Amino acid sequence: MPLPPGLPVVDHHCHLAPAGEGVRAARRFRAAGGTHLFLATQNYEVGVPRSLEEYERQFRTTLRLAENVRAEADVMVYPVLAPYPIDLLAAAEILGLPGAIELQRAALDLAGRLVRERQAVALGEVGEAHFPVDPAVASAMHEVLGHALDVARDVGCPVVVHSADLDATGYADLAERARAAHLPPDRVVKHYARARVAATHGVVPSYLARRELVRSVERDPAPWFLETDFLDDPRRPGAVLDLATVPRRAAAIAERGPEGVELLHVPFVESVERVYGFRPESSSGGAG
Repeated sequence: MPLPPGLPVVDHHCHLAPAGEGVRAARRFRAAGGTHLFLATQNYEVGVPRSLEEYERQFRTTLRLAENVRAEADVMVYPVLAPYPIDLLAAAEILGLPGAIELQRAALDLAGRLVRERQAVALGEVGEAHFPVDPAVASAMHEVLGHALDVARDVGCPVVVHSADLDATGYADLAERARAAHLPPDRVVKHYARARVAATHGVVPSYLARRELVRSVERDPAPWFLETDFLDDPRRPGAVLDLATVPRRAAAIAERGPEGVELLHVPFVESVERVYGFRPESSSGGAG
């Protein structure tokens, strides 16, 4: 059966870029049956931001992209803003490590203000490197992640975490960090989850929408999400997954009938309500 009218079809994590497909990719998502995107910011210029003004320009570009997609593709967009944690590596070479830390903290404060103003719905991506780094850099990223958790607590929003793959111990450590910051673990989303882990200790996985992974998690209770981490990079077409992937996976599940549609309510409705505190909107408008 086709995707039923009124069912949100949500890609929880993607990127769009002015130099990439942008609105065209969102139209392809819509044509496949997609309705809602969580749009994470990224660097749109050569090199990493070296000042708060450059981060503000980056965040404003993301917000404009969201507005254009809502208006031109009939897709609801929820912006997610933060300085990318890996930016700290290049910024430290220019500003020194203390300066890079201070810049990321200031950019997180700015992102938090935009969330408070309801221009965005979460902080992200925040976190740590997914590859080995110098211990001093790892410590700096750890410090910045702590600040991100504090900002999320103060603003009252989720955080979307970038990190290496997590096992049960890794999820437990992340949950403990959230609790130490007085942020409930179910307000912490591990984006780019590539495998089902039975014990996530309250942290919410956002699974890459690969066919076999979707099959392994589709009957799990809320909260969990599906994502493509679409990069919109002309040098890597379709990476990580094409933006039409989530609606295609959803359509395959919906073909099973009412039972399949009920399964789709978990990542697309219940999980959004539980983690973000709102029901996916049926039409374009504010950030949520």
